[in-house]
Amino acid sequence: MSIDKTPAPAATEPAEKTAAAAVPAVDPRLLVREQGFAGYVGEFKRKMKAGDLGSMPVVVGLLVIWAIFTSLNGNFLTAGNFSDMSVAMVGTGMIAVGIVFVLLLGEIDLSVGSVSGVAGAAFAVMNVTHGMNEILALVLSILTGTVAGAIHGFVFARIGVPAFAVTLAGLLFWQGFMLRILGDNGTINLDADGIVVNLTSYYFSDVAAAYGLAVVVTAGYFLSAFLGNRRREAAGVPSRPLSEIIVRTVLLGVLAFVVAIVFNQYKGLPLAVVIFLAFLLLTDFVLRRTAYGRKVFALGGSVEASRRAGINVELVRISVFAIAGTFAAIGGLFVASKIASANQGAGTGEFLMNVIAAAVIGGTSLFGGRGRTWDALLGVMVIVSIQYGLALEGIASPVQYMITGGVLLATVVIDAVTRKTQKTAGRA
Repeated sequence: MSIDKTPAPAATEPAEKTAAAAVPAVDPRLLVREQGFAGYVGEFKRKMKAGDLGSMPVVVGLLVIWAIFTSLNGNFLTAGNFSDMSVAMVGTGMIAVGIVFVLLLGEIDLSVGSVSGVAGAAFAVMNVTHGMNEILALVLSILTGTVAGAIHGFVFARIGVPAFAVTLAGLLFWQGFMLRILGDNGTINLDADGIVVNLTSYYFSDVAAAYGLAVVVTAGYFLSAFLGNRRREAAGVPSRPLSEIIVRTVLLGVLAFVVAIVFNQYKGLPLAVVIFLAFLLLTDFVLRRTAYGRKVFALGGSVEASRRAGINVELVRISVFAIAGTFAAIGGLFVASKIASANQGAGTGEFLMNVIAAAVIGGTSLFGGRGRTWDALLGVMVIVSIQYGLALEGIASPVQYMITGGVLLATVVIDAVTRKTQKTAGRA
């Protein structure tokens, strides 16, 4: 009797399913890049439909603002005005960098304006009034911001008081503290040749400085992108083609050299701008390339999920508010440098609103979990451009507030609509 050893058809089904399952899924980013320019256009349309706008709205808005004010006044984008705007934005921009960290948690810090005023006042009292070494006074004044922010973070994270209430109390307390240490006079003039005043008054007059910085920035971007691609390829992760990296590098290089040319047509490269860019690069690296940065984004996404993942939620929260306080102090020193004095008006009025508006207008979400420190740069450029443009036209401050408020409202609406669209598309 013969035995039929031919396998039944049903027996082949598991093997076929296993073979099908063994075929690796193709990353859609690879398909986009294989399709060339048409693939990128299709990907752009898909992102727009899904609400993934990125920095495009604020960049377009900034270009529109520049076009309008240039058409109204030919002096708006002259080398001198552009250089002055670049220096003026550093103080507000520094504080906005710290606010970006707080907003990534989905929280708010209302005390940064007052803390910035305390830092400037503390430096003036220690250095001018009491004759303390300038560098030591500079370090101690920055640490006042760190300590103030850490206190706010501790009360928020450990005791559980809402960040809004904690920092609102901090706003009042530190403003009163600033008035107290400044005394009855209310104003302390800084040494015109000192380190702090030179933060905003010093320019690298040699044209090689601006061009050299443009070369460093361009080459640094290319090397970072190229080496990052090599690591991704080695790990079997999708990466950008070399042609795309070259195109991006060329565009950045053109922009960097145009800015360098403009600076060299006036006084040269401002020291304040160099310091601001250095801090932006450092904080961007921390948020995107370190475990700490990933923890900050994780908390902004879901506190409970972060806690279950083993993240020390309290420590991260305290550290974020300490960072915000530190940058508030640094920004306060730049503000004091700009006016060469510490006075009772520092950090008051519309200053706080401009700082928060800069972070939000730049693209950082009020709902947490989305943003970059570069958003502070974009946002403060919008605000300062509006201020300088309206000032050239002789338009009063009330109108400036109204326009800035309108821009801020439009940004928040775009943010809310974007989040809603992303949820509908299953991307949030």
